[in-house]
Amino acid sequence: MKILVVGSGGREHAICWKLRQSPRVSEIYCAPGNGGTAAEGVNVPIKDDDIPALISFAKDKKIDLVVAGPELPLVLGLADALAREKIPCFGPNAYAANLEGSKAFSKTVMRESGVPTAPFRIFDEFELARDFVREKGAPIVIKADGLAAGKGVVVARTVDEAVEALEDMMVRKSFGSAGDRVVVEETLAGEEASFLAFCDGRHYAVLPSSQDHKAVGEGDTGPNTGGMGAYSPAPILPREKFEETAELAIRPILRHMAEKGQPYKGVLYAGLMYTADGPQVLEYNVRFGDPECQPLLMRLDGDLLEIMLACIEGRLSEVRVKARPEAALGVVMAAEGYPRSYPKGMEITGIADAESEPDVKVFQAGTRTGTGDQEGKTLTSGGRVLCVTALGEDLAEAKKRAYEAVAKVRFDKCHFRRDIGDKGLKRLK
Repeated sequence: MKILVVGSGGREHAICWKLRQSPRVSEIYCAPGNGGTAAEGVNVPIKDDDIPALISFAKDKKIDLVVAGPELPLVLGLADALAREKIPCFGPNAYAANLEGSKAFSKTVMRESGVPTAPFRIFDEFELARDFVREKGAPIVIKADGLAAGKGVVVARTVDEAVEALEDMMVRKSFGSAGDRVVVEETLAGEEASFLAFCDGRHYAVLPSSQDHKAVGEGDTGPNTGGMGAYSPAPILPREKFEETAELAIRPILRHMAEKGQPYKGVLYAGLMYTADGPQVLEYNVRFGDPECQPLLMRLDGDLLEIMLACIEGRLSEVRVKARPEAALGVVMAAEGYPRSYPKGMEITGIADAESEPDVKVFQAGTRTGTGDQEGKTLTSGGRVLCVTALGEDLAEAKKRAYEAVAKVRFDKCHFRRDIGDKGLKRLK
């Protein structure tokens, strides 16, 4: 089968790497891809939001399956456009993708389907939102309704900070039309976990629990990023709680979407907060998390292609989704200055040395293959550059092996957190 993977991050490298292991896969294309995906297949210079060009390429190459990595193409209707051409797509249609594309839509669906979540209000006018914030006080959460590259959520510690966030989103339009509408919600306190499930519209099959590390600095300090590392399983969500959690956070969404005539097919990601009152859903994503995808696919024991096809064809109950017993941990190596401005074009060395160890994989994200006098070199091209991921008998060993691999990889102006997994290890003690 010919596969087209859409996206350019570490998640897409992991997806290409795992799909390459399927005996049914003959060719893999990645649009636009990165230095890592180029080693698994062929990179195609098409942006992930250029739906007409992606459709044209899929038709020209007679692609058998398109896999959407990021949320943007799904929100823009990639799955719908492919369906009109009778090309299978792993990922939900545009209506269902609004679970991530619109915070207001997502929170409304949670309320209607009985999913536990923080109390909230939706506002289209700045003055009304400002007056509500002043009445409620702080801390309080302000969310831009639309996609804002992971930056549209502010946990305001003071009323002034909350009003500033509202002005930034609704008046100054820092996130464009994404801030035309906002969600204002109560702040939840606790520890987070990521819980993902494959879905075929009616049935689900859960993946192991995982935990992301959003803040740029050790001890969860500094600005939020796209994620500085992840590990699986997360002790806060043990295996014996998987089905209970799925009944709480996954099944109600599948039921709601099916009742709307918009069956959800793909990966559904529930971001959970474990509060004193039990788990609450912070948000839904409509794709694999990044960097959670990397350790999760390291642990997935089976053929990812067969699972994806079963989701699309509504026969997930016939396929067994199994995880390896080992723990997995991934450390993101970022460019100095990320998530703000950062340098590019540094040469990366040591990847092959790191991957010489068994069950270690360096997933590439912000990388490109050099040309001209830099031909054959791997260069940095983004903020999150690599996700160095390792399996271990337990979380402690997975962490040890991942950081040993990190020590073998080098590029100038590199930054990474040294405490990935520590919250899980502390909980295990």
